[in-house]
Amino acid sequence: MSHHRVAILSSHISPVMASEKEAALAATPFDSPTIFDKIISKEIPSTVVYEDDKVLAFRDITPQGPIHILLIPKVRDGLTGLSKAEERHIDILGRLLYTAKLVAKQEGLDEGFRIVINDGPQGCQSVYHIHVHLIGGRQMNWPPG
Repeated sequence: MSHHRVAILSSHISPVMASEKEAALAATPFDSPTIFDKIISKEIPSTVVYEDDKVLAFRDITPQGPIHILLIPKVRDGLTGLSKAEERHIDILGRLLYTAKLVAKQEGLDEGFRIVINDGPQGCQSVYHIHVHLIGGRQMNWPPG
């Protein structure tokens, strides 16, 4: 990964923060633009593995497994986190999970994978634009965290 990309992506998390937990506790849960909006608009580079008219999937810059992909809706529509979901979000929530299945197959995760949606500070959410983590390529443990 280039140093330029690290500098851009780390701009939403203070360099003083040593962990995702600290980043989540410092994150602002508002409906203002996020780093994901800049990735969608191609202002910030990402390694896209899937894209259609509703969903963008790209590799996580701090992977928690050999394969770690984030799936996001291209239009947030107030869906900053799962706890903010309303009935109008049913279609996109289903689309995100179905797309995760497609991407898992594309990535060769035939032996299994994990789906994670962090929600709120205690759920370790650091970007307030709903996103699905697709993690695989290694044996997962239980409980997760």
